Amino acid sequence: MISIVMADDHPMIREGIRSMIERHANLKVLGEASGGAQALELVERLQPDVLLLDLRMPDMDGPEVTRGRAGSPRARVCSS
Repeated sequence: MISIVMADDHPMIREGIRSMIERHANLKVLGEASGGAQALELVERLQPDVLLLDLRMPDMDGPEVTRGRAGSPRARVCSS
């Protein structure tokens, strides 16, 4: 099972991505964040395999989140 945390400031985007992910039995969304700070908190707490994040968010952008994920170095980052 591959665990995922998603971060995007647009709820409809998160909803669409979640619906695509949930079609695959080996993928599981552990949490969703609407901003970078919340994404970092979820990554540290949930320890996902993958962090899927938006490059442009109002509080922290994707590169800032990527640099700040020291609490979960195992999480691979995918950005859009």
